[in-house]
Amino acid sequence: MTEHHDPAPAPADPADAFTALYGSAPEGVWAAPGRVNLIGEYTDFNDGFVMPLALPHTARAAVARRTDGELRLHSSDVPGGVVRLRIDELAPHQGHGWAAYPAGVVWALREAGHPVTGADIQLISAVPTGAGLSSSAALEVVTALALNDLFELGLTAQELAVIGQRAENAFVGVPCGIMDQMASACCTEGHALYLDTRDLTQRQVPFDLAAHGLRLLVVDTRVKHALGDGAYAERRAGCEAGAAALGLRTLRDLPFPGLETALETLAASDADESVVRCVRHVVGDNERVRQVIALLDAGDVRAVGPVLDAGHASLRDDLRVSCPELDLVVSTAGGAGALGARMTGGGFGGSAIVLVDEARADAVAGAVRAAFAAAGHAEPGIFPAVPSAGARRLA
Repeated sequence: MTEHHDPAPAPADPADAFTALYGSAPEGVWAAPGRVNLIGEYTDFNDGFVMPLALPHTARAAVARRTDGELRLHSSDVPGGVVRLRIDELAPHQGHGWAAYPAGVVWALREAGHPVTGADIQLISAVPTGAGLSSSAALEVVTALALNDLFELGLTAQELAVIGQRAENAFVGVPCGIMDQMASACCTEGHALYLDTRDLTQRQVPFDLAAHGLRLLVVDTRVKHALGDGAYAERRAGCEAGAAALGLRTLRDLPFPGLETALETLAASDADESVVRCVRHVVGDNERVRQVIALLDAGDVRAVGPVLDAGHASLRDDLRVSCPELDLVVSTAGGAGALGARMTGGGFGGSAIVLVDEARADAVAGAVRAAFAAAGHAEPGIFPAVPSAGARRLA
């Protein structure tokens, strides 16, 4: 009789997994984090302002160079064997599933003229997938950083982020803005990243919640609604239509004091109501980023809570990218004494953030879990968002 054994779990150390898989040691190990966005949603592709922070959850890559034009990719997080690709045959929109993200980075680097000749890559990620925490950007940035180091390309963190975005836009086919990759590449420990997505100027803003007796919770609803498929692109098209109708390059160019006049202009031109709502949200959220910066600079961190609430109301009512589970997190947290909450990321599921006094954090988390149970939802994942370091070499 043949005995069947479950395969041994892959080592948590990507270097060990690499050696077991490829038969030799990697040349190094790199890490790049997921992110959570404090404020500024759907603004990055409008040349606007965002304020993400890196999470302690990272994608790690053990990598070695090849000189024969072959790219071998393996993830310990996805069932299946090694994905083997020829780098000179890489082309956009060919599928490849999860492997499209690191493969797209190789393609984007070569398209930009960088001499990448192949690689063996072993990936392990602790960034929750489908939670709106940029697991794909973490894969892109960790791959770009590793190849930058190994092939001595001399690219800056900002340039690596741009490569990652190009991989996702042009190779994978997702029309994302630059925020996720910039957060993964450029965030620093203990800070939120204030980013102008037009010119990529950035400022590291101290964000020490513990010093103020506060905590920022991430609530992963563990749901992703099909309504989100294609809805991101629809909202992007609505923003572009609004800017065009107002004669603007992007909605970034509409200052907040001129918002009401602009909305009246759009209404008079019989613009679609969804376009009007897109304009109101984006211009409003750019202003909310400005408000949060001013509050943090003044040391009034608690006052950020109502700004988060206002941001959620806009995402729910104007952009209409929330869902019942996200709304339940926000309403329950507020009722249990949180200072403020909002959905974060693309919406239709994914995660929400909750700003809460440290002394009330457990009670608020318990209230959210109880509300989910009462509504028949799966138990949410809840963890503190600790502002962490961006992409770096580990070994």
